[in-house]
Amino acid sequence: MDFFRALWDDPDDLDGNVEHIAEHGLTIDDVQEVLENPTSEGHSNSSGLPCLWGYTPDGRYIIVVCEVIDEDTIRVVTAYEVPEPF
Repeated sequence: MDFFRALWDDPDDLDGNVEHIAEHGLTIDDVQEVLENPTSEGHSNSSGLPCLWGYTPDGRYIIVVCEVIDEDTIRVVTAYEVPEPF
């Protein structure tokens, strides 16, 4: 997935993506690492949205679900830890 920037909501927005990933124990830096260095790409089985999988700086394997805003921009919808593929 090629993009130039990821959009993040205000950290104080209780319904925003920053708060949502924090509920899963993740930070913007964790998600940015996967956005910049994914190990695989695909689409969510439940929403059909684009997804990236990869490792956080501390070694957790996560999925990042995004929506495409335009050809250069994505917005992170959610991110959470998942089992590593075999």
